[in-house]
Amino acid sequence: MSSCRSTAARLPREESLSRHAFGLLLILLLVGLLRVSGQAQEPAPALRPPAAVSSQQAQAKPGKSEEEKQIEKKEQSRRVLGLIPDFGMTNRQNASPLTPGEKFHLFAKSAFDPAIIVVAGLQAGLSQEKNEFPGYGQGAQGYGKRYGASLADEVSAGFFTNYLYPVLLKEDPRYFRLGEGSFRHRLFYGVKQEFVCHTDKGGRSFNYSTMLGAFTSGALSNLYYPGNTLVRTRPATATTPAIPVYEDDRGAVLTLSRASIALGYGVIGSLFDEFWPDVHRKLFRRHARADEPQTGSSR
Repeated sequence: MSSCRSTAARLPREESLSRHAFGLLLILLLVGLLRVSGQAQEPAPALRPPAAVSSQQAQAKPGKSEEEKQIEKKEQSRRVLGLIPDFGMTNRQNASPLTPGEKFHLFAKSAFDPAIIVVAGLQAGLSQEKNEFPGYGQGAQGYGKRYGASLADEVSAGFFTNYLYPVLLKEDPRYFRLGEGSFRHRLFYGVKQEFVCHTDKGGRSFNYSTMLGAFTSGALSNLYYPGNTLVRTRPATATTPAIPVYEDDRGAVLTLSRASIALGYGVIGSLFDEFWPDVHRKLFRRHARADEPQTGSSR
C-alpha cells in the first residue's frame, strides 16, 4: 500500500474498516449467544420407566452442586475497592471447570461492565492527549474513533481469551490464586499463570488460549487502527488546507505491538490478583483496628 495517501483519502476507508471491525465483533457475539442458547435448548429426553431413569442417573456425571454455583456467583461479583471488576479470579485450586455457557457469561460480564466502559474512555482521552495514531485526528471525531478502538480492544481480547479459545481448547480462563508461600514463589507463580493454565479436565497445559487470544485480537486491530508514522505534509492550495500524509505501518508490527501490550497487561493483572487480597486485608484490618473504641476506664 502506497505511503503517499493523504489523510483525507484514508478517512472514508478507515471509517469503513471500523464498521467492518465492529460488525465482526457483533457476529462473534451472536455466534457465542447461539452456541449457549443451543446448549440450553437441547430437547428433553423421552420418558422412560422409573427403573431405567434411575439407572441412567446413576451412570450420569453429576452436575455442579448448589453450593458450588453460589461460590462461583460470589467470585464473579468481586470488585476491587467496590469499583473495578475482578471476576476472573478464584482462590480454589480445585474449583470445578466452567461450562461453555459460564465462560461466555464471564466474558460478557467482564467486557461490558460499566467500569470497563469508563476505563476505555479514559484510555481514549490519554491517547488523544498524546496524539497517538494521529490518523484519527483530533476533536470529537478523533476521540470517538479512539474510544471505539479502545473498546474494541477490550471486547475482542475478552472474547478470544476468555470464551472462544477456552471453549475450543477446553482450558479455564480464570486466574487460580495460590495465596500462600514465599513472596518470590508467588511472584514466579503469578507470572507463570499467563503461560500455564488449568484445563477443564483438572490438569495443566500451556496457555494457548491467552497466546492465541492476544495475537488474534492484535491481528483484528489492523481493521480499525490507522497508520502511525507521519511521512510528509502535502502543502495547502487555494482551495484545500495542508494535509498530513501518514505511512500505513499496520500489519505484523501492529499485531505484535498490540499482542505484546495485551500479554504485558495480563501479567500485571495476574500479579495483582495474587497479591491484592493480602494488601486489602492488611490495609482494612489496620483501619478497623484504628476505628475500634478504646477499652478501660477514662478517669
